Amino acid sequence: MRVGYEWLAEAVAALRGVEPYEVLQALSAARRMPLVAESAGVRFLTISGRTQAGRPLIVAVRLLGGMDQQIIGAREMTPRELARFEAWEAE
Repeated sequence: MRVGYEWLAEAVAALRGVEPYEVLQALSAARRMPLVAESAGVRFLTISGRTQAGRPLIVAVRLLGGMDQQIIGAREMTPRELARFEAWEAE
């Protein structure tokens, strides 16, 4: 099945140092680590993955219905998040 992604306009505007194409690369990476998250009572999914160049990103998405998801944010991993992701990758 193919997951469809759409951007929340505010998410694109809020990107700092991350390009939209890098976000899509991380979302389509062969290895992705999804985690359920919550902020201000809103549940969403974070997906940790690497770009084609190997850059580690975390992308936040919310389910729209079916397999469609909305990208609500993206950023580079912190050193702590990267260590957890690399441990997961090594499993």
